[in-house]
Amino acid sequence: MSTSNRIENVAIVGAGGNLGTYITSALLTAGHFKVTALTRADSKTTLPDGLHATKSIDYSDPSTIVSALHGQDALIIILNGYVPNETQDALVDAAIEAGVKYILPNEWSPDSTNEGMIRDVTVFAVKTPARARIAEKGKGKTCYISVMTGFWYEWSLAITPAYGFDFERKTVTFFDDGKTITNMSTWPQCGRAVAALLSLPIEADSGKQGSLSAFKNGVVFVSSFGISQKDMFESALRVTGTKEADWQISYEPAEERFTNALEKMKTGDQKSFVSMLYTRIFYKDDCGHFEKTKGLQNGVLGLPVEDLDEATAAAIKRSKEVKMFQ
Repeated sequence: MSTSNRIENVAIVGAGGNLGTYITSALLTAGHFKVTALTRADSKTTLPDGLHATKSIDYSDPSTIVSALHGQDALIIILNGYVPNETQDALVDAAIEAGVKYILPNEWSPDSTNEGMIRDVTVFAVKTPARARIAEKGKGKTCYISVMTGFWYEWSLAITPAYGFDFERKTVTFFDDGKTITNMSTWPQCGRAVAALLSLPIEADSGKQGSLSAFKNGVVFVSSFGISQKDMFESALRVTGTKEADWQISYEPAEERFTNALEKMKTGDQKSFVSMLYTRIFYKDDCGHFEKTKGLQNGVLGLPVEDLDEATAAAIKRSKEVKMFQ
């Protein structure tokens, strides 16, 4: 465990996943972290090259997690949305017992501190007690830093019931007028954000802005783009070389879409879950526009301005290669 004003040893759960690959890569590229991946013994996931270590853990035996986390300065948790809450609880409790100073819990999402989101979307509501667990059990020695990124752009734009685009059929459904602005991030930007965050000094260097202590038991908001569906559409037209007349365009009230999705979910329709989850951020209450309501830490972290069309092209490519909820 580091004794300097910078952390060095970082453990990550989910290192081989969609987001985890980018975060792990960014940490390794930074060049001053020893990154340890924690995996289940039966995991078949391919992990990035360059890891300091890989350690197997057994969620039914907490001592294996505690042992794997000894000497770590930070723990990054990235879990599938369908994983039981108890899994993160086990990781948190083990990290606290092992003396890990910083936990980046399973957030990577729109603003889960927003009252409307907490009220209406269960998967965001459960994030509040997760943060509280760390703050209460950590007793000042272990703290959380939640990183909220908005939805992942290249993942979400490729899913028709998410942002309403079907690139194969050239159809788009705008929620309300299609002009509601929301914040979202690309996977590379998420990776850069975490690497930059954990590269901050524990206590602020003289005359410089930003420290881990400043974000102790707090939230870091980062974003690639603050845009509307209409902005995404304009980008898609540029990338595909098509015109608006080539597309079939429809409109649907956001609140109506959300309510209808909730009803369809009662039948077990997974596509409706996606519609419900995404549509809520397009309400006119700015719940999805945390750049406006909370502000961004992009500047403190030195994050670059990204090219929207490049990200849109990546999403369109993904929509052809990975068919999800079409």
